[in-house]
Amino acid sequence: MTISETTKLVSPKKLAERSLIWLGAITTGVVVTNLFAPQILVGLIGQSLAMTAWQAGLVSTLTLLGYALGLLLLVPLVDLVENRRLILRTLGCAILAALATALAPTPVLLLLATFVLGASCAAIQMMVPLVASMVAPERRGQAIGEVMSGLMIGILLSRPAASLIADLWSWRAYYLASAILMALLAGALGRYLPMLQPAARVGYGDLLRSFPKLLREEPVLRVRAWTASLVMASFTAFWSAVALRLPEVPFTLDAKGIAAFALIGVAGAAATPLAGRWGDKGWARPLFFAAHLCIIGSLALCAWAGAIESRIAALLVLSLGTILLDVGITADQTLGRRAVNLLRPEARGRINGLFVALFFVGGGVGSAAASLAWSYGGWSAVCVVAASFGVLGLLTDLLTRTGTS
Repeated sequence: MTISETTKLVSPKKLAERSLIWLGAITTGVVVTNLFAPQILVGLIGQSLAMTAWQAGLVSTLTLLGYALGLLLLVPLVDLVENRRLILRTLGCAILAALATALAPTPVLLLLATFVLGASCAAIQMMVPLVASMVAPERRGQAIGEVMSGLMIGILLSRPAASLIADLWSWRAYYLASAILMALLAGALGRYLPMLQPAARVGYGDLLRSFPKLLREEPVLRVRAWTASLVMASFTAFWSAVALRLPEVPFTLDAKGIAAFALIGVAGAAATPLAGRWGDKGWARPLFFAAHLCIIGSLALCAWAGAIESRIAALLVLSLGTILLDVGITADQTLGRRAVNLLRPEARGRINGLFVALFFVGGGVGSAAASLAWSYGGWSAVCVVAASFGVLGLLTDLLTRTGTS
């Protein structure tokens, strides 16, 4: 986005472009941990508050539901409200919600707080279009890739970090630590984040009603959200089931070993800046092919790992497959983000909200598919199902060139 596309105001302390990008990456990485940490903390939370199994299951569900609603109801405000103020207020709500979660004395108050926390995590998707708007179009892919690297690292670290903090102190300490980190980031953002006044002059209701129109009129958004949904389905299918497979032979990992294994996936986040940079050079189409082939091949390795008798060899092959899987997924996500952020500047908030909401649906489908596959066919079936989403992405590459420029 250039100055002609929106009204820009200089912040009190101007930050260099690269520093701004990394501030965005750190912010998204820290905030996103709140969405996935409940999946590892739910047992401890349930015991602490004497929750029923149904109530405990709602902790993660309401967090993610809140996030989904935040994507659809809060992120579009990027196109209407001055961006820095919107991000800081949303992040302020996240800080208060994290504190409320840490201090919640009853199940009802905790569930309400986690719902608000999930919705406030929409600040993540407000940062991405703002950072993208501050970078020239020919460097936008690289910038988005670097911000996305923070996001992917945050997702992958959320479970082991939450587990470690809970083991050392308690589950409440995790939410307190999250609130403190977000408060520090809010201070930095308030000092350095540029102000961006959107050019749109429409009502909030009109913004929400424009979602179907954007999907109809923007084939790039449809296709890239579709492939992003597919790779997110592969991601959640794999990570939903691998924790069930790792305690079994030949891997035989305990809880700490499983947490350590999750760190391996962080290596895949290194692909995000490269994918964005190469996308800016016009290599998006072959990179989409490579990303989806990488996903398919990686899951073949993961399935093979489960049949290897040697524990060390099995762990090495599974680790390689996991890294390649995350490389393929982050490459598709980064290239898709780049493509949709080159669309209408006046609708960048809505476009980002739709893009993430749709691949969020893919993540839910992948998790459900993994549950069924594990029940009926075990680890091999999970890998086949996860790979099938990559196959659909590859077929999309073959049938369309949309969003590959």
